[in-house]
Amino acid sequence: MTTYLLAGGGTAGHVNPLLATADAIRVAHPDAEIIVLGTRGGLEERLVPERGYELVTIEKVPFPRRPNGAALRFPVRFVRAVRRVRRLMRERAVDAVVGFGGFASTPAYVAARGRVPVIVHEANAMPGLANRLGARWAAGVAVVFPNTVLPKAQAVGMPLRREIADLDRAASRAEAIEFFGLDPDRRTLLVTGGSLGAKRINEAIRAQGELLVGTPADGGTPWQVVHVVGRLSPFDDPGIPNYHVVDYCDRMDLAFAVADLVVSRAGASTVSELTAVGLPTVYVPYAVGNGEQAKNIASVLEADAGLTVADAEFTPEWVATTLVPLMADRARLEQLASNARRIGVSDAAEKMVVMIDRAIATR
Repeated sequence: MTTYLLAGGGTAGHVNPLLATADAIRVAHPDAEIIVLGTRGGLEERLVPERGYELVTIEKVPFPRRPNGAALRFPVRFVRAVRRVRRLMRERAVDAVVGFGGFASTPAYVAARGRVPVIVHEANAMPGLANRLGARWAAGVAVVFPNTVLPKAQAVGMPLRREIADLDRAASRAEAIEFFGLDPDRRTLLVTGGSLGAKRINEAIRAQGELLVGTPADGGTPWQVVHVVGRLSPFDDPGIPNYHVVDYCDRMDLAFAVADLVVSRAGASTVSELTAVGLPTVYVPYAVGNGEQAKNIASVLEADAGLTVADAEFTPEWVATTLVPLMADRARLEQLASNARRIGVSDAAEKMVVMIDRAIATR
C-alpha cells in the first residue's frame, strides 16, 4: 500500500487542487492511504474532513518579513514543525510528499528532502515562497500556467473539482435554469468577483443593470444577469426584472452551465475552470498585491481565449461602450469560447497522479 502525504492549505486556492488530486489518487489507487497536512485555523480544517480525508495539522510558521520578535522565534518554531512532519512520515511510512503551497508545505518539503520524493504543484503564474523552495529538490514540478518560472516545471493545469472537470453544460442547462430561477429564452451574463466579492465590478454592473438586461444579442435574443456579489461586499439589489442577485454560489457548475458570457476576477482556479469549461470571459484582474492575476491570464490573452480590462477602467461607461456591444456579437463570443476550450485542461488531477507515481517508482 502506498501512502501519500499532501501538504497545503490556508486558502481555497491551495485546498481545492489538493482535494482534487486526492480524489484522483483515490480513483487510481483505491487501497492508497492519503494524509493531508495543514495548519490550524486554515480552510482545510473544514473542507478536508468533509471530503473524507484524514487531516493532520501543524503550527502555522510564517516566514518573517522584517526583523522583530517573530523573526527571533522563527527558527525554533520552524524546526519544531519540521520534526513533527518527519515523525509523521516515519510513523506512517509516507512514500511521497505532494505540496500545493501555503504554510504547511514548507516544513513538509524540508522534512522530505533526501528521504522521499517531493512533488510540487504551483497554481499561480507567480510562484509562492514555499514552492520556490520545494522546487529546488523536487522530483517533479507541476504548474498551471506555461509562463510560471520554476525549475523543471511542467505545465499540467489545475486539478479541478469533478463537477467542473466533467461538466456537460448542455445536459445541465435545464437544472441550472431552475436553480437560479431564470428565463430559458434569454442568454445569461454571469458576473462574479469571487466568494468575497469585488466592489468595483459590483458597482459598475449594478449601475448598468437595466441596460444589460435590455441588450439584444445577435438575432434579437435578450439577456439576463446572474450576479454573484460575494459575502463581504454590501450590495443593494436594484430590483430589476431578469437581474438575479446571488450573495454566494455553492453551485458554480450550474452557473457555468447556464452562462453565455462571464465577467470575473482572474484567480488561478477561476481562470482554469473557465477555460476548461470553455466560456468566453472578460477578466478584471485584482489590482492589489503583486499583480499575479494579470500574469495568470497572459496565456489566455495570447490564445485569444478571453478579454481583459484593468480594474480601474471597469466603470459603468466601459460596461455601456464595450461590454454591451460584446454581448450583441455572438460570433465573437463563439470564437472566444472555442479558443478557451482549445487551451483548457480538465484532466490535470490525473496528470498529477502520473507525475507522483513516476517519482515514487524511480525513487
